[in-house]
Amino acid sequence: MMILDRKGLEEKFLEIEDKSTIAIAGFNNSVTPLLLMYSLYETYKKFGRPRELFIEIESFPGVPGTGLDVIARDMYENGDSGFISGMLLPYLYRSEYLQRMVYEEFFEAYSFSIGIATSIFREMAAGRPGVMTRIGLGTFHDPRNSGSFLNEKARREKRCRVDILYIDGEEYLFYRAPKPRYSFIRGSYADTIGNITMRREAIYGATLPVAMSAKAMPDQGKVFAQVEAIVKTGTIPPKEVHVPGPIVDYVVISEEGTHPQAATFYYDPRVSGEIIPERLETKRTSGKLDGREIIRRRLSMELNSLIKELGRPIIVNLGTGIPSEIGPILERLGINGSVYTTVESGPWGGIALAGNDFGAAISPFAVIPQADQFSIYEGGIADAASLGFLQVDSEGNVNPSVLDWRIPGPGGFTDISNGISRIYFAGGFTGGKSDITVREGNIVIEREGDVKKFVNRVKEIFFNGKVALMEKKKIKYITERAVFSLTNDGIMLEEIAPGIDIDRDILPMMDFTPIIRDVRTMDKNIFRDSFP
Repeated sequence: MMILDRKGLEEKFLEIEDKSTIAIAGFNNSVTPLLLMYSLYETYKKFGRPRELFIEIESFPGVPGTGLDVIARDMYENGDSGFISGMLLPYLYRSEYLQRMVYEEFFEAYSFSIGIATSIFREMAAGRPGVMTRIGLGTFHDPRNSGSFLNEKARREKRCRVDILYIDGEEYLFYRAPKPRYSFIRGSYADTIGNITMRREAIYGATLPVAMSAKAMPDQGKVFAQVEAIVKTGTIPPKEVHVPGPIVDYVVISEEGTHPQAATFYYDPRVSGEIIPERLETKRTSGKLDGREIIRRRLSMELNSLIKELGRPIIVNLGTGIPSEIGPILERLGINGSVYTTVESGPWGGIALAGNDFGAAISPFAVIPQADQFSIYEGGIADAASLGFLQVDSEGNVNPSVLDWRIPGPGGFTDISNGISRIYFAGGFTGGKSDITVREGNIVIEREGDVKKFVNRVKEIFFNGKVALMEKKKIKYITERAVFSLTNDGIMLEEIAPGIDIDRDILPMMDFTPIIRDVRTMDKNIFRDSFP
């Protein structure tokens, strides 16, 4: 292992061959090697090389204003198409400029989900050709649909691809991508032989798989690591070594501002688990009895029912937005100790952070590597998940985020929704600005949203209703005025809120007519100020 200063780092970057494949670890700003990324781009701008790089990412290294977003903005504003020839990345939403570059064909772009991308690095490390799974069948990733291609350049080049395989008559998808020649990772400290601990980091992320993928045969490459400090060999307990030193080639000490735990704070020992507070204060919601609060309450009751049904605590994944806001309600129901929340980056329990800090959690009771966390989801070990939605169609297909002018990528949505057996999609019945209140126990729509979310055909499929039914999954769609379920006959209207008229408030705002049989009224306790 060689310790580099900025000059030495520049020299090593100049040794990187043009058209090389580089893997970068990082989940938003957590475990993201910002210094390595900035230095590589600065070297290119100064010397014009290395150029035409193919970048592979396991989630998104940065947030708006940092990391890949900063580099993309500079490239876009300067019309530079020489630095990057292609990218594989699960999530683009953190960078408006990166999305523009994909649309405008600056380079070829592919998007595997986070779980698949993380697994790809593990498979490369083991010398296997790719990832075989049922995750993604019938979705954006399926070659019969978009094949994980984000633009025409990708469709032509096919450097990353998805194929269909059959085993015992069952369909599987086979994901492949180029093996990286170089890997960029981050840790807290390295000792003098290169052993790296993640002690002060918020998560482990996919750090080890990304590192190992570059070192695997047949083309063994180099691993660059960014750390906060170098410590004496023997001062890191062996079980705290996350990346063994012999697979690390170069270490650089981070500079001010390049090593934050998350986006809005630089370091919090509760996030890394170095301090465990006696009591956690769950962030309270506004308390206003509006559409969002109704959805939170109805979702919480669904989880409560599942706990009773199974007769034990449950493992859940709660997506960003409304699902992530139900902590205070779980406390009021007295079931917060029976709902083990997980975050796709690895934390279990505690208070999951949102927005640009997503991926980190305050005082989790466990943190596991990202690849293992996605195995929990993809294998159906978790009991349930609640995720948001942008569009739902008559077959139960879900599009979480794609519009004509925006394709943020699947993130972890495909893995979670395709793997876990009970999914509760939760969100407003309509999109756009709306004003929904409750008066005397009845829901009142003061202003209707102007965007229909229940449509004839979703813009892009990331959850396939037919595949879910074939795999006997239990699917519900929870909104402030109605609850639907997915059946073999289609989307069925199960419940409506008090004060809601089906012909007035539901059917006109849907592009298709759901199955309507025995419709129940939602629990009236949900619409009372005192809940539960």
